[in-house]
Amino acid sequence: MKIEEKTQDGIVIYVLKGKIMGGESASLLRGKITEALESGKKNIILDLAEVDWMNSIGLGLLVSILNSVKGADGRLRLANIDKIKKILTITKLVTIFEVSDTREEAVSALQ
Repeated sequence: MKIEEKTQDGIVIYVLKGKIMGGESASLLRGKITEALESGKKNIILDLAEVDWMNSIGLGLLVSILNSVKGADGRLRLANIDKIKKILTITKLVTIFEVSDTREEAVSALQ
């Protein structure tokens, strides 16, 4: 997984690319989110438009990130989940996340 970080209107956006399967890139993403939360940036978007696959470790990573953000009184939104919507629906995780069809909608929802 590759991670691109952007900021828009005080909202941190992580554009994830490739496969979410855990490992070093998952630890890197967790670290980036922790850093953002500790610096007071509490609104975070994960843009998943370019994620084409995820395993159970990746699902656990998303839940862990959600818990961290909520624990810091922040908000997390997932954007562009089309490619992984089926796995989020089957696992019923789609019901615990705030989801937007586009990154722009996610930004508007967090403002």
